[in-house]
Amino acid sequence: MSEACGSCPSASSCSSTPGACPSEPQLTKAQEASNVKNVIVVMSGKGGVGKSSVTSMLAVSLKRQGYNVGILDADITGPSIPKVFGIQEKAKVNETGVIPAETSLGIKIMSVNLLLPNEDDPVIWRGSLITQMVRQFWTDVIWGELDYLLIDLPPGTGDVPITLFQSLPVSGVVIVTSPQQLAGMIVRKAINMVKKYDAPILGLIENMAYVSCTHCDEKIEVFGKPQGEEEAAKNQIPYLGQLPIDSKFTSLSDSGKIEEYKGEIFDRIAQDMVKELNKVAAK
Repeated sequence: MSEACGSCPSASSCSSTPGACPSEPQLTKAQEASNVKNVIVVMSGKGGVGKSSVTSMLAVSLKRQGYNVGILDADITGPSIPKVFGIQEKAKVNETGVIPAETSLGIKIMSVNLLLPNEDDPVIWRGSLITQMVRQFWTDVIWGELDYLLIDLPPGTGDVPITLFQSLPVSGVVIVTSPQQLAGMIVRKAINMVKKYDAPILGLIENMAYVSCTHCDEKIEVFGKPQGEEEAAKNQIPYLGQLPIDSKFTSLSDSGKIEEYKGEIFDRIAQDMVKELNKVAAK
């Protein structure tokens, strides 16, 4: 019997061969061909705070630091990852599984938009189909050797994050927020959800914290005083830093050239995130 058989009420009479219990999840061919060392979820309770932008640039920064990186776009009804990387080709399939697309830097990407005939086609699915697709992005995609797989979640604390926390080996979670009080209130819901699933929170990032004046470099707090550091302290989680509103970043994202953005702030945040992950692993 396998180790998991000990808690099975039918263990004494079971005729299954060791390790072949039908209740145990069996690896797919794609999973056998993959080795994902760390799964990092990027989430927030609220939409519009820049989770996809943060996910994309963290992936770029990690790739530039020499890591093998992939992005699983779990926002099934609002996918944007292929667009910001300028990916046009569709995902391919072989006898082992689905082959993800790759960016110019070699970041592996899987998104529902890589499966649709046209990127503008809407995905009008109920929750059960959406969560099934997210699971298949984990089980049926040939991710290969990855140091980090970043998962871009849709807003909220519903079906998709529940599925991820219950089904995937989550190594850590990055919370994204913005300065508005409403965003702070809603992001606490996401933080509390993560804590209920006992997933490690690697830190909080406050996006759109300010705009730098092009003439004097003064920081203009468009959405009010940043509250990310205070919010992180209240929730006893690491504070990874704040990000500005940058028109150049927006322009490169819109044109599918996000990998050309030189973001030293992202590089530092990615390094700090890895440090927090290493602390979790050392415990």
